[in-house]
Amino acid sequence: MKRIGIVAALPGELKPLVSAWKKLDKNVWTGVVAGHECMAVAGGMGADAATRACERIFAAGPVDELMSVGWAGALSCGLKPPEVCGVSEVVDTRTGERFLTGQKEGCRLVTLDHVAGVAEKRRLAESYRAVMVDMEAATVGRLALARNVPFLCCKGISDAATDVLPDFSKFISSKGQLRMAAFLAHVALRPRYWRNLARMGSNSQRAAVALRGLIEEMLARPVE
Repeated sequence: MKRIGIVAALPGELKPLVSAWKKLDKNVWTGVVAGHECMAVAGGMGADAATRACERIFAAGPVDELMSVGWAGALSCGLKPPEVCGVSEVVDTRTGERFLTGQKEGCRLVTLDHVAGVAEKRRLAESYRAVMVDMEAATVGRLALARNVPFLCCKGISDAATDVLPDFSKFISSKGQLRMAAFLAHVALRPRYWRNLARMGSNSQRAAVALRGLIEEMLARPVE
């Protein structure tokens, strides 16, 4: 039995996976997947939050594999919500570092330090030949490499490449949490976002369910 660390940003990303697991603390669960002992932490959005989540997992004991999971934005019109995808390479756009995962067959994901808008998504797709964007995977990959632990990554698409959404970044707290009251107050006055946000909410839930299946499938096979 391996010990697997699973890092997500938000509890909703993990909800289908951990629904029957033991809850250790707020946004921290333990359970078994494919015969492996797993610890999952929803640590918040961004690099600092992902670092804290990884540290929580490392503090609980040795880790055989470290996995970054959760929602991502599509950069390509060929990838639509609520599809899920295993990731073969993660690129940190801030440093230029590239982190290979234990999955040779998969897509390329880029990590930003903020939420990407439509125009930036087009630029990222062209510059990096990537199909997805998130805010945490590169940090998880870096910490896995530092500890010589195999790195895995899989993501579910929450929003399409052309979806026009509010700027979430200005509503993310220093702890990586969405300041929901302020965000809702902002959106309430901007009906142009309502339809896309409703669609994003529905797609995110469906992607989380599909992501559970992909996580179970990935952990049932050996790391390449």
